[in-house]
Amino acid sequence: MPPLRKSIIILLALLAAGAVRAPLELAMARDMRTAGLLPEPLRLDAREKIGQTGFAVALGGLRTLVATFYNLRAYTAFTEDRWLDAEQSFETTVALAPSTTYYWVNGAWHLAYNAGHHFQNDNRLPPLRRQELWRGTVNKGRSFLERGVRNNPDSWSLNAELGLLLSDANKMAAFTGPGGTPPADLYLAAADAYEAASRNGGPAYTKRNRFYILARVPGREAEALALGEELAESRAHRTPTVLSLLFVLRMHANPAQDGYALCRTLFNDDQHAYRSLSYLWEDRRQNFPVTGLARVLAILEERLAIPPEKSILR
Repeated sequence: MPPLRKSIIILLALLAAGAVRAPLELAMARDMRTAGLLPEPLRLDAREKIGQTGFAVALGGLRTLVATFYNLRAYTAFTEDRWLDAEQSFETTVALAPSTTYYWVNGAWHLAYNAGHHFQNDNRLPPLRRQELWRGTVNKGRSFLERGVRNNPDSWSLNAELGLLLSDANKMAAFTGPGGTPPADLYLAAADAYEAASRNGGPAYTKRNRFYILARVPGREAEALALGEELAESRAHRTPTVLSLLFVLRMHANPAQDGYALCRTLFNDDQHAYRSLSYLWEDRRQNFPVTGLARVLAILEERLAIPPEKSILR
């Protein structure tokens, strides 16, 4: 057989073998990515962020190493108040390691809390500019977390962090400003995040936090009451806040009932009831419901001989 003909036959055989193998390998790679055994292909735009050398290293299978480097770079930028550099480094970090939940949590925390605090207290800036930058970085932290949840929907920690941020009274103004999200919708989104956290193996507090937040959503009182009753069946969940909100929700469901008799079924004694229920009354920033509280607190103050000048109802 002439050498040229032989070479052509070998080349055609190799091409045929490749054509057969390619679909099988692509399907196998897809299944492995679905199972979390293989990372997603590195986006080509990541090359611009990490440079040619870093891109070559990442393609060589050391993406985790490069991600760690950029996470450290972000931390250095944070310590030097270089917030734009920190944000860019966090973006590169999660582009390289989107399945590492720590990077999403860490980046969102620095944006929503540390950067937000920095701009809010930067006296070199005019007040309106400080407020604008604070609102912008807090919302960047929210968007960062939401992307993290979309990339890792089964992560209880990311869902819990999102629930915490959306329900944070100190951050509410950043989300509810002009054109922002109504408070009730924020609370509902936070409750949904905690529900996802609890469903995906989160600690007990994630289920309680869902209850605390759901109780603040107008129109969802019956659902919150059912969850509160379920929580109260477990001794581990019978915290003062659970019992206090359960009192309020039961009063909302039946305002005509005897509030004092109800509180005695929930709390050990009058002192315990007064101390626990007072928390809901005084902490108005959390927007807890207060149905029936004023009346029962007045009764408890009378029974505990609390003088009028020390009444929390003043």
